[in-house]
Amino acid sequence: MHTSIATVSLSGTLTEKLAAAARAGFDGVEIFENDLLACPLAPEEIRARCADLGLSIDLYQPMRDVEAVPDDVFARSLRRARHKFELMNRLGADTVLVCSSVSPDAVDDDARAAGQLARLAALAQEFGIRVAYEALAWGRHVDTYEHAWRIVEAAGHPALGVCLDSFHILSRGSDPKGIEDIPGEKIFFLQLADAPLLAMDVLQWSRHYRCFPGQGGFDLAGLLWHVLAAGYEGPLSLEVFNDVFRQADAGSTAVDAHRSLLLLQEAAGAAVLPPAVVPAGVAFAELLTADAEPVTALLTALGFTRAARHRGKPVDLWQRGEARVLVNTAAGARRDGTRLAAIGLESPDPAAAARRAEALLAPVLPRRRVPGDAPLEAVAAPDGTELFFCATGRPGLPDWRADFADLPDTPAAPATRTRIDHLALTQPWHHFDEATLFHRSVLGLTAQESVDLADPYGLMRSRAVTSVDGSVRIALGVGAAPADDTVHAAHIALATDDVVAAARAFRAAGGRLLTVPANYHDDLAARHDLTDAELDTYRDLGILYDRDPGGAFRHCYTETVGRVFFELVQRDPGYQGYGAANAPVRLAAQHAARLLR
Repeated sequence: MHTSIATVSLSGTLTEKLAAAARAGFDGVEIFENDLLACPLAPEEIRARCADLGLSIDLYQPMRDVEAVPDDVFARSLRRARHKFELMNRLGADTVLVCSSVSPDAVDDDARAAGQLARLAALAQEFGIRVAYEALAWGRHVDTYEHAWRIVEAAGHPALGVCLDSFHILSRGSDPKGIEDIPGEKIFFLQLADAPLLAMDVLQWSRHYRCFPGQGGFDLAGLLWHVLAAGYEGPLSLEVFNDVFRQADAGSTAVDAHRSLLLLQEAAGAAVLPPAVVPAGVAFAELLTADAEPVTALLTALGFTRAARHRGKPVDLWQRGEARVLVNTAAGARRDGTRLAAIGLESPDPAAAARRAEALLAPVLPRRRVPGDAPLEAVAAPDGTELFFCATGRPGLPDWRADFADLPDTPAAPATRTRIDHLALTQPWHHFDEATLFHRSVLGLTAQESVDLADPYGLMRSRAVTSVDGSVRIALGVGAAPADDTVHAAHIALATDDVVAAARAFRAAGGRLLTVPANYHDDLAARHDLTDAELDTYRDLGILYDRDPGGAFRHCYTETVGRVFFELVQRDPGYQGYGAANAPVRLAAQHAARLLR
């Protein structure tokens, strides 16, 4: 379907917004009046710029406080409308948005509203323009789409129809099924926005908290289904007022926006995309570093052994059980510390996973290959992390480990079972919602509820995305102090059958565990039925404890190396969380450790 985006949804100047929308693959735009007024280009030049970019101008907006007003006020509105229609002809826009009135001059008189809108539509028709009437959720007298349609129907003018806005409909709890009673040709425009479910003034909710489809709590797929069932054939357009989006880079925001529309069409049965291929596990985590010694010392203490080296690149494979970590010392590594640069995802069908990612606008990463390299497909996540779709030891599929040569005399790894339980990735503050949607749509993971975690210097927001069976768990977070990479760093959680034994072995090998305040364990004794011996052990090793209806979770943390640290976890099979209740203690302890360095 034809896709469009309101310029108010993006940051920057009008020309920057147009360029971003075109690069992201949109077919058209809604031009917000304030963007045009602030632009130095004449309407004809804006029209030509859009044409050069391959964009249609699908809507000009808004006109306000037009209907159900005294005659003298309406006369002034008609004069203003004539000027706008002349401008729209210069601009090449043929549909104008008229919002239901919020003016104190407006009266509760549907007949007057219908008559005045009919006169406005007659004037618009002289210019070849259609009027799309929208019910604002906070309109003075008209605040539902059903009421707006009754007025449009009573007006009976061919140049007058309705504009349906998902936020105004769903924020009031209106039933979208009634949309099917509106003839499709009288639905002149459809504006889409999601939003988190909040209990607050609807105007403030709309102006600051809208988001792209799939990032909030509205059933947009259901609404779109009803709109299409009514026979609507016009654009799917995003109109999103969001404080973060209006400060973020317009290019990445536009890509996120277009991806959300593709996913919405798929969910509503209006488009067919390559099916999602849910990853079946984590093949490896790759650390990029300019100084390998600190991280290899940490891996050695964790019981990893250097098992293989890449045949053509300065990359070593470290392994313990099913957990694999690549250490990359390529020349492009940053000098400010080790970071988690890439994740290898076990994919049932790597080629199909790559097709899905590309269809959903994930940046496909070029890969320098030498003869004999395994064909690995990789895309970039919103935070820049490289995601590889790969297979490990499966017949008929190239094994990424073929790129590595085994090292002789590799010491035997500890016998205890170890695998990657989850990965935690810190997101740039303006990419958090985008990252959640990306991992859901591209990878087919399921998003859990977002949680706020108390940090000594503010709040940290976290949301996990997981496969149904828990074989892939990724916790996405945004930190309270984004400049402090050593605290709000990425981390790799290693699952073990016995966290106490693993922590003791790590410390005995020279590893340093995060020190947890004694007050935490004193409180733990009051909250949980643990033996004195257990508490003494947990206190000694800095082990944290949590429990939910499915079981217990025991975990502890290593020191931070660069911008990465490790977590040792013992998860009961039924436990679904990540120890969120302990996060404030962990964050405070990491801040304290940073100050002591």
